[in-house]
Amino acid sequence: MRQSSPPIWVLGAGQLGAMLQTAGRPLALDVRPVDIEAAEVPRLEAGDLVTAEREQWPPTPVTDALSQHPRFINSRVFGRLADRKTQKALIDELGLATAPWAPVDQSTQAAELHQKFGERVLLKRRTGGYDGRGQHWLHQSRQDEIPDDWHEQAIAEQAINFDEEVSLVGARDAQGRCVFYPLTLNLHLNGILMGSAAALARLSHLQKQAEQMLEALLQHLNYVGVMAMECFRVGDRLLINELAPRVHNSGHWTQAGASINQFELHLRAIAGLPLGQPRLKGQSLMVNLVGTERNDQWLSVPGAELVWYGKEVRPGRKVGHINLVAADASDLELSLKQLQPLLPEVYKSVIDWLLSQLPQTP
Repeated sequence: MRQSSPPIWVLGAGQLGAMLQTAGRPLALDVRPVDIEAAEVPRLEAGDLVTAEREQWPPTPVTDALSQHPRFINSRVFGRLADRKTQKALIDELGLATAPWAPVDQSTQAAELHQKFGERVLLKRRTGGYDGRGQHWLHQSRQDEIPDDWHEQAIAEQAINFDEEVSLVGARDAQGRCVFYPLTLNLHLNGILMGSAAALARLSHLQKQAEQMLEALLQHLNYVGVMAMECFRVGDRLLINELAPRVHNSGHWTQAGASINQFELHLRAIAGLPLGQPRLKGQSLMVNLVGTERNDQWLSVPGAELVWYGKEVRPGRKVGHINLVAADASDLELSLKQLQPLLPEVYKSVIDWLLSQLPQTP
């Protein structure tokens, strides 16, 4: 008889923590997300496991208790990948492709960055920036200068004229075995992920390249669990944009589209269960719901699977997502066309983009 598994505490109680908890129930895994600002610090036992739904966290009694636990999985990885300077240095150390970059030190001047990288240079905050925040463009033609409070707090990247944005979500277990989902094609508007499509036959020739890159990182870091790698596609070459040591927005389609979703895969890895090999259920699409009120009529769309986060709706805030999966592209086309008028006007371009990714029937 299998012994019961120890509790798995999640540092953070946002939507990713909630989805990890949901994924743990069918496997009888006791997953316990914890609000980092909670007044009461949970009592952890020595054999408990700890994971995180976020790369960084402020010092609070809760974060101190969880992050200092001896069985905090990947404890040495979070700080290294949460800082874009050390993340980029790691990518360079492993000889993996990424946008040319440089640290922004106290003495760094805009002119030298333009000399290195050209007319447009993107500054990124070393920590904390996401969903389009924490970024600042320098244009040589405008004679932009580096803001004072960005020195020592940012890196500078060469502007990349990429064709598309893709991501790879994969996992590694403690024995070093890795499994991967197919490459996901992503649409960002104002830096926020709005739609995803997977798997696309036209990207399959890039799968091996992407897997080799992510596996090199997973093995080097001795990482256990799910990690996401966001990339720019430039022709047939992938450039790593960012890494996320956790389950990821661009992997939400796996909840409907794969036999093992990313949340269960992460739990399997950290709990020492067999990873298995996720199987696809069809063509998958994901619509990210950002700053929009809930509309129960979404549930009337054939095949639509709504995940609503239960958060206060605010502009720019991720409040849910809708997954669609089908073996027949015509079914997805019908669903998307029924969904579009039920969403705010800004989603028309998102639905049009998703429709353009569907396989064309002869």
